Amino acid sequence: MQGIVLKYLPHYTVEDYLKWEGDWELIEGVPYALAPSPVAKHQMVSGLIYRYIAEQLENCGKDCHVFFELDWVINEDTVVRPDVTVVCGKVEDFIRKTPEVIFEVISPLTARKDEYLKFYLYEKERVPYYVMVYPEIKKVKIFKFKEDKYQKVFEGKGSLIKFESVCPFEVDFNWIWQRV
Repeated sequence: MQGIVLKYLPHYTVEDYLKWEGDWELIEGVPYALAPSPVAKHQMVSGLIYRYIAEQLENCGKDCHVFFELDWVINEDTVVRPDVTVVCGKVEDFIRKTPEVIFEVISPLTARKDEYLKFYLYEKERVPYYVMVYPEIKKVKIFKFKEDKYQKVFEGKGSLIKFESVCPFEVDFNWIWQRV
């Protein structure tokens, strides 16, 4: 029965997505409503990550930027909105090239999508680093793309993590956890 349902589901595009009201993501033509506004701890962690990285990228000189909840238009039927994204290169309206690093702050409402669906999508798009941040348990999982797949390079409460990028930077998760 499931095959019949999938066969008749509508397939949406970025053109459709841009007309919708509210907050959505579109993954391979399937719309996903974003969870209600993130709770305070989620926002604090996202903001601290953004701030920590932004200060380092100011002096890079190689056109690298950190963005907070900016849409990444991957192709004609896929648009996602990562919590924090590092991109090197010009960005005019939306992110349109593969980011250097994506941070998703995981909440109970988004965990399944972030841990499976977005993991698969970011791996398929060859995002060099995917970082899952769990504010409720003060834990971080970091995956690095190498040899055509993600390999876990860190899992734990946190420490000073260095990211190799066009503009190398680091994030001290102990510093973040002390502030939430």
